[in-house]
Amino acid sequence: MSLSEITFFERFEIDILSGQKSITIRDESEKDYIPNSIVQVSTFENGRWFCDLKILSVTPIQYDELLEFHAQQENMSLTELKKVIQDIYPNTASLYVISYELVRK
Repeated sequence: MSLSEITFFERFEIDILSGQKSITIRDESEKDYIPNSIVQVSTFENGRWFCDLKILSVTPIQYDELLEFHAQQENMSLTELKKVIQDIYPNTASLYVISYELVRK
């Protein structure tokens, strides 16, 4: 089953809309996005739609394989990125990098 919606914490909205954040890292429950599909984006906190994104790729990655390159795409430092991921997905080593581009604000 492919997914047609994705949520982000409100604190990431400005980075997504400005293009400074071009990936998201999720766990296995959110790996079924289809490249070239368009997904509606809303805030996790209250479900407010704020843009559409085109999914470019979904790539498996291990937590220990995260690099500064990924952190730059998330618009944060590697230390910040690893902390955010541990806060959201504690004890999860297998993750997925979902790369996207802004389609509509």
